[in-house]
Amino acid sequence: MGLDLRWPIGLMFTLIGAMLTITGLITGSDAEMYKRSLGINIYFRWGLVLLAFGVFMLLMAMKGSKSAEASQPKPPGDNPPRQ
Repeated sequence: MGLDLRWPIGLMFTLIGAMLTITGLITGSDAEMYKRSLGINIYFRWGLVLLAFGVFMLLMAMKGSKSAEASQPKPPGDNPPRQ
């Protein structure tokens, strides 16, 4: 059928979300860095949001590819002749 856009979108958001989450975990103890954001670790929170969205898109892409395979008709050579 073609490229399902959920695959590259899911991979991109999962990768960026993982990088932001790791950055938030590494820099989480630096209170001076998060003073301007009222002490909220923005990297970690948005990393989790992007990671969850990316995983959701990948799951939907896998589900879509399974249902597309099941709905495709079998070639005529696969069916045994009726007698």
